[in-house]
Formats: sequence, C-alpha cells, structure tokens
Amino acid sequence: GNMVEWCLPQDIDLEGVEFKSMASGSHKIQSDFIYFRKGLCFGLACFANMPVESELERGARMKSVGILSPSYTLLYRYMHFLENQVRHQLEMPGHYSHLEAFYDDKKGVLPDRKGTPSSQQPVHWLPSIHRYMYPEMKITHPAGCMSQFIKFFGEQILVLWKFALLRKRILIFSPPPVGVVCYRVYCCCCLANVSLPGLGGTVPESKPFFYVNVADIEMLETEVSYVACTTEKIFEQKRDLYDVYVDNQNVKTHHEHLQPLLKINNADKEKYRRLNDQRQMLMYSQEVGEDCSSCEEDLFILFFMEQNNRIFQTLMEVSASQDKTLTADHARGMGLDPQGDRSFLMDLLEVYGIDVMLVIDNPCCT
Repeated sequence: GNMVEWCLPQDIDLEGVEFKSMASGSHKIQSDFIYFRKGLCFGLACFANMPVESELERGARMKSVGILSPSYTLLYRYMHFLENQVRHQLEMPGHYSHLEAFYDDKKGVLPDRKGTPSSQQPVHWLPSIHRYMYPEMKITHPAGCMSQFIKFFGEQILVLWKFALLRKRILIFSPPPVGVVCYRVYCCCCLANVSLPGLGGTVPESKPFFYVNVADIEMLETEVSYVACTTEKIFEQKRDLYDVYVDNQNVKTHHEHLQPLLKINNADKEKYRRLNDQRQMLMYSQEVGEDCSSCEEDLFILFFMEQNNRIFQTLMEVSASQDKTLTADHARGMGLDPQGDRSFLMDLLEVYGIDVMLVIDNPCCT
C-alpha cells in the first residue's frame, strides 16, 4: 500500500494523505497531478512512475510530492517545482534538501483547532477562500482550463450550472489521469458564483473537494453540498453519497425530482449561444491586438456571475414587493424558461429560503 515517506513539519496530521495524493489507478500512467482536500487545507501533489529493475519494488517506482495550504488558489505556482522534485525523488530517493529549503522559504503557521497560530513565527497566509469565490480568488492554472471545460461539456454546462447553483452534491468520475478532472471540479464551482451582498446566509457553501477516494466515504456522508472527482467506479453504486453523477460527458441523477433539470431548454440554448458569442468576440479582439488584458477565465466567471446576480436580484425584489408574485415575465427577464425551468426555480426558492409565490402555470401538455 501507499505510505508517507517524509514530511515537514513532522508533527502534522497526515492520516490518509498517502491515498489522496496518488489517485487510484495511477500505476497505469507515467505522470499526473492531483488537487485534494485534507481537513481545512488543500493539497497539490505531482505523481510520477518510473520502471526500475527491482523485485522489491515490483519493477516500478511510484512517488508523489505534494504541499498543503489553507487555500488552493495559488498552489499551481508550485507545480513546476513539484514536478521536478518527484522526478528527483524517483532518481535519487531519500534526498530531501531541496524540499527542506522550499519548506523553510514558504512555511506559514497553520491555525490550531482553536483558530490561533500554533507558534509565534510570522504568519504568511495565502489568500483565504471567500464563500462565493470572487474572480480575484481564481485558481492559477495553464491557459485553456475554462475553454476545455466548455468544449468538453458543451450545452451540458448549463445542466451543471443549475445543480451547482442549487448546491447539490456533484461527483465527477474519470479514469486517471485526474489532474484535468480536478480543474473540472474548480470550473463547476465557478458556475455558482454570486456577488450580491446579504444573499442566503443559511445556504450551504459550495465546497470544492477535488479528488476523493473510498477513504473519504465517511466524511462525504456528512456533507450536504460539494463538488468532487474520483477515479473509483465503486462510488457510482453509493447513491446516498451524491445527488449528481458525471461520467465523461454524461450528467445524471437518481433523484426523480431533479430529473427535469437534465433537459436542455430554449433558454439554456440561448445562454450557451451568448457565451460562445462572447468567447468569439474575445478571441477576435485578442487576434487584432485590441485586448490583451482579458482572458477566457474572466469572461467565463463573469458570464455566470452576472447571470446568477440577475436571477437573485429579481427574486429578492419580488420577495420585497407587496404581492410577492413571480410571473412568467420575471422568469424570462432572469434568462430562464418559464416552463422548462419551473422545477429549477421552485428548488432555488426553497434552497435559498426566498419567500416568493410562483404563479407560472405548468401545462399538462405542450
């Protein structure tokens, strides 16, 4: 089995991290990277696999080198260092001087369970995670993460958007490599950004758990909202752990009342068309050299944030009005399909505790 070979600081609790930092099935691939969650911290590890002439190691040496941080948004900056170090550890096992120097240079003080720093050394925090992940909190990653997400899921991102906004438990399955799938977890969370103040203090947080495995089952049983990915097919059978299961481009749910949300309606198609139009305009402006400051990730995040803000702004205005009646015109004004998004709207009002009366007729036949 996997084991922790070396760590700093030596007194930190790393139980289970040896399975989080090396995805199940990784022995079939040469290299990978993986984001994961450990308690209140987030980790990034780089994995590599090298053939060796050793019976003890069964012909292959596999290692992961990783770091833990209170935030995941800047972890990617250290990807190159981790890739070099895992290669170094495969070729020269047991030489940790570079890792020690890295730790001494970057270390901060993690809060203890009471929330106070565990020593009097200077505290160097990476930015903490805001509940709704404002654009400035975006993850740093190679260009094209959002672009790949849109190309991979196509119109299905509008289905994922609704589930993310409803704070459902979303589990994404994929065989290794898992690095790009961890980015899909991040992109899913970005779909639910809202920047309106005072919205839904009782709403569950949308938590990116990144990679999970069978050792995380007990923890997942207590979560009411998360987005995660796994390489372990066994999870599909454990329906009590998730609301939405994503296998490749196939998005499905076993909850009957959520089934209508799987259908792409006309309003969804219109939103997808607008998103693609904006992307084309951005690409054109970059080609002619007019705009080098904007990037596709900003466009993607702001597109969904503006869409979400428009929905909640309308809902809050209606709930503050005298008759509290939400009409088909309101739905269209929010960019929603009055009929196709009826069940989505009803769930939204319930999840966010918004006091509004929905008067959109639901015809028995269309």
